[in-house]
Amino acid sequence: MAANKKLMTVDEVQGAWAIMPTPATDNASDWHATDTVDADEVTRAVEGMVDAGIDGILSLGTLGECATLTRDEKRKFIGTAVEAAAGRIPFFAGTTALGTRETIEQTREAQDLGAAGTMLGLPMWCAADMTTAVKFYKDVAEACPDMAICVYANHAAFRFAFATEFWEKVADIPQVIMAKYGAIPTLAADLEATKGKVKFLPIEAMYLEAVKVDPKFCNAFWSSGAACDPSLASHIRDVVAQAVSSNDFAAAEELIGEVGKTLWPLIPGGNNFEEFNKYNIGLEKERINAGGWMKAGPCRPPYTYVPEEYLDGARASGRGWAELAKKVKA
Repeated sequence: MAANKKLMTVDEVQGAWAIMPTPATDNASDWHATDTVDADEVTRAVEGMVDAGIDGILSLGTLGECATLTRDEKRKFIGTAVEAAAGRIPFFAGTTALGTRETIEQTREAQDLGAAGTMLGLPMWCAADMTTAVKFYKDVAEACPDMAICVYANHAAFRFAFATEFWEKVADIPQVIMAKYGAIPTLAADLEATKGKVKFLPIEAMYLEAVKVDPKFCNAFWSSGAACDPSLASHIRDVVAQAVSSNDFAAAEELIGEVGKTLWPLIPGGNNFEEFNKYNIGLEKERINAGGWMKAGPCRPPYTYVPEEYLDGARASGRGWAELAKKVKA
């Protein structure tokens, strides 16, 4: 695939964006393994997401095991996924690393392989202050001017608040066009601060709340559930769009309520996010494997252990998503 040479714009960010795992070979949990990317499953999953109407793919974040893949494995995954997408939808490859120079190297590689952008979190060794965080995104943007940036606003992982002041500052960086976002209580303030320059994507279960804050601008969301069956994520997009068009939100409220019921078993105890953050990768991959649409495979070391009682909830979550997807297709 040819290198990406055109900067994506905020107006192009819309609809259902799938969070994609990096499919693993059966031996991926063994530290001896050297090539753990299941390329055939990468191709099948990307093509399936495109066929299901997904609008974009975000990859190589926490669920995508950015921290536990080798550079060769990342190149293989990105190249395979971009080739499968074939320019039909934008593909973002996460390039979060421990320092600015390494991040720039990986971002340039992703661009050369054809990725439209990067889902980019902060370096994780030391927690960043506001000055450091903003400069980091400015430096990466300067080094990679044709790569769009989706800010990976994971408060727990990066130990950074991603407060309104941060969004106001990075909104002036042309490459920063979107964010994987979770802070619905501050959404109105963040929208005001960024003045239409950054699209904030909530998880699908919170999408309707975001839409009610700004129905015209808030027209995109992220979904890790899409890896359990992408057709449900596309259906959520369409039902909410119809609700906005008709100003009748009853069907959308009902659907989002059903989606939420599939998600809660994934979180230990229903609301213990501290425990979820410990076992995030394993829980999400078990959920996806149980959903049956995609083979995420085993986790890569060192994050291979999850308490069995937590895995039961993840499996229930995956099966719940798959059953709901089947129901809405009927």
